[in-house]
Amino acid sequence: MSFKKDFLWGGATAANQIEGAYDKDGKGLSVTDITTAGSLKAPRMLTYKLNGKLEKTPAVPGAGLPDGATGAIDPDSYYPNHEAIDFYHHYKEDIKMFADMGFKTFRLSIAWTRIFPKGDEEKPNQAGLDFYRKVFKECKKYNIEPLVTISHYEDPLYLSEKYHDWSDRKMIDMYVKYAKVLFEEYKGLVKYWLTFNEINSTLLMLGAFGKHVTDDKTFQHAYQKLHYQFVASAKAVKLAHEIDSNYIVGNMICGILDYPLTPDPEDMLATRHQMEETVLYCGDVQCKGKYPTYSKRLWDAHNVHLDITEEDKKILAEGTVDMYTFSYYMSNVITTHEVKDKASGNFAAGAKNPYLKYSEWGWATDPTGLQYYLEVMYDRYDLPMMVVENGLGAVDKISDDGKIHDDYRIDYLARHIEAMRKAVDDGVDLIGYTTWGCIDCVSAGTGQMSKRYGFIYVDRDDEGKGSLKRMPKDSYYWYKKVIDSNGEDLNELHRE
Repeated sequence: MSFKKDFLWGGATAANQIEGAYDKDGKGLSVTDITTAGSLKAPRMLTYKLNGKLEKTPAVPGAGLPDGATGAIDPDSYYPNHEAIDFYHHYKEDIKMFADMGFKTFRLSIAWTRIFPKGDEEKPNQAGLDFYRKVFKECKKYNIEPLVTISHYEDPLYLSEKYHDWSDRKMIDMYVKYAKVLFEEYKGLVKYWLTFNEINSTLLMLGAFGKHVTDDKTFQHAYQKLHYQFVASAKAVKLAHEIDSNYIVGNMICGILDYPLTPDPEDMLATRHQMEETVLYCGDVQCKGKYPTYSKRLWDAHNVHLDITEEDKKILAEGTVDMYTFSYYMSNVITTHEVKDKASGNFAAGAKNPYLKYSEWGWATDPTGLQYYLEVMYDRYDLPMMVVENGLGAVDKISDDGKIHDDYRIDYLARHIEAMRKAVDDGVDLIGYTTWGCIDCVSAGTGQMSKRYGFIYVDRDDEGKGSLKRMPKDSYYWYKKVIDSNGEDLNELHRE
C-alpha cells in the first residue's frame, strides 16, 4: 500500500506565530500579544497590571492571568509575536513558495481578535474578514486546500480577563458566534476546520508538573475549562454541518506517547493512567461524544465537580468530530521509580528513554512512536486521521556557499513519513500530513526564532532583528520531491 492519490501534503502554522501586524486594521489584543520572548532556560512571561503595578508571570498554556489583573504591554520587554515574520504583508510571497513546493494543503489559524477585536462585539471586523478571504483565495489560486484552526492559543485578551480563561459558560456562546461567522463567510473557500489547537495542553501541563500543584482549584479550573471547550467544539461541529454539508471538522490533540520505563506492573499502570489523563480524555469526549469511564477517577483525585448539564451531554453526543488530527514530536517515559537521568523540555518530563536521542530542546526523536500512535488511535476511534504538526526545531546556519544544508531535518522528517507509511500499510486511514512551521516562525514554547522548523528560512533573530527575507533550505527541495512522488521518494537530496 501507499499514500492515497489525493493525500494532503502540506505544512502548518499559527496566526500568532507568523502574522505580526498585531495592532493593524482593527485587530484587538490576544493573550499572546502580552507574552514576552523567552529561551530554553528562561520562560516566556505574561505581562499585566495588578493594583496599578506592572507584573510578570510565566506563560503556562491555559493558566490565564491572576484574578483582578489586566493585560499590559511592558515598553521594556520584547514581544516576538507583535511582528513575527510579517506573514500579514508577505502572504502572497509565502503561499507562492508553498505552491512551488507542491503543497496540497496549508494549515493556518485565524486570529480571533482580527474578527472580533474584544470578542463580544455584535458585528465582526470587516478588515479582518477581508484579510483571510484574500489568503484563502491566494491558496485556491494554486489549488491549495486551506486547513483552518479556529482557535490556536489565540483567545481575545478581553474575554480572558472577563471570563477568567474559559472559567465562565458564557465563553461557549462567544466562541460559537465567532465560528458561525467563519463558517458562513468562507463557505466555498474552506472545507477542513479544526476547533481548538492541542485542546489537551492544559492537562499535559498538569500531567507533567501536576505533582507540584497542591491546590485542587487548579484542577477544577482545568477540567471545567475543558468541558466548556468540549461543548463549544461540539456546537461548532453541528453548526458547520448545518451551514455546509461538505464541511469536515476535526479536533486537534497534542499527541504525546508514553512508555513504561520498566516492566514493573506499577509502571505499566502509571503509563496507562498518564495516557488517559493527558491524551485520551480529550480524544474520547470529542470522538465518542461522552466522558470515558475513567473520568470519574480523574475528577475524584482532585475533588473536581463539573458544571455539566443534561443538555451539555446531548450536545457532546451530537457534535462528534469528523476526523482525528494531532501533533506529534516526541514520546515520554513514565516510571514509579526514582531516576537520575531526566528529560526536560516543553511537555517533556520524567525519565529519559535510553533507546532514543534527544534534541537540543529536550525532545526525544521517536518515529516508531508515531506509527504506534496512529495505529492505536485509529483502532480506538475509527475516524480518518491527519498528522497536522510534526517537525524538528534546530539552529540552522547559512553555509559559506550561501545555502542552508539542513540534512538533520530531512532525516527527521523522512523517518517519520516512513513510519506513517507503515501505519497506512497496517490499515490506518491517514488522509494528510502537515509539517510544523513550514516557514520559520516564532516558537510557541520559547518565543525564539533560532528554534527553526521551516523549509523556508526567514532572516529574523531572537531580538527581532533582520530583513525578513525568505530563502529555501535544502529541505525545501527535498519536500518538493517527496510530494511529487506522493511520499515514495524519501531519499536524501543529492546536491550537485
